[in-house]
Amino acid sequence: MAACGWCRGRAARALRTAGGSLWGPWGAVPEPRAVSVPSSSLCSERESSVSYQELKDLKKANVLHIDVRERWEIDRDGKIPASINIPLNELVEALQMNPADFKEQYNQKMPAKSDHVVFSCFAGTRSKQALSFATSLGFSRVQHYAGGFEDWAKHESPQKK
Repeated sequence: MAACGWCRGRAARALRTAGGSLWGPWGAVPEPRAVSVPSSSLCSERESSVSYQELKDLKKANVLHIDVRERWEIDRDGKIPASINIPLNELVEALQMNPADFKEQYNQKMPAKSDHVVFSCFAGTRSKQALSFATSLGFSRVQHYAGGFEDWAKHESPQKK
C-alpha cells in the first residue's frame, strides 16, 4: 500500500530523526525504507475520508459530525443535518476544553479521544486540516468528508437555520 504525501512526509521526518537521509549520492530515494513504521500509523486517503453514502450511514450510528466552516457560511448556505459547527480556528481549543464548557458552548457532549468523529467543510480542504489537528491531539477514530458541503448539496437539500 502506497502512503499518501502526508504520510511520506512523516516517514521522511522519522528517517531523518533516526539519522538517515532521503538524499544520498544517487539523488532522492523514492520511498523511504530505512525506518520501520507500523502500517497502522500510516494513513491512506481511502481510510481517512468518507464518501457521501458512508457519511449518511455513519450518521445513523453514533458518530459526531463537526462542520469546521465559518458561522457565516452556515448562515448563508445551511448545514448538513445533525452536524455541529466548530469553525476551524476554534477547533484545537474546543477539543481541549473542559467537557462542561464544551457542552455549554456547542450544545453537544464533548467527544472522547476514542469516539468516532467526522469533520466536514465546504470542499474537503479544511476538514483534512481538522483531521490532522484532532489526530495530533490524540483522537484515534477521526475521518473527514472529502466532498464536503458542496458534495452533500448535490445529493440532498441542506438544513437551513
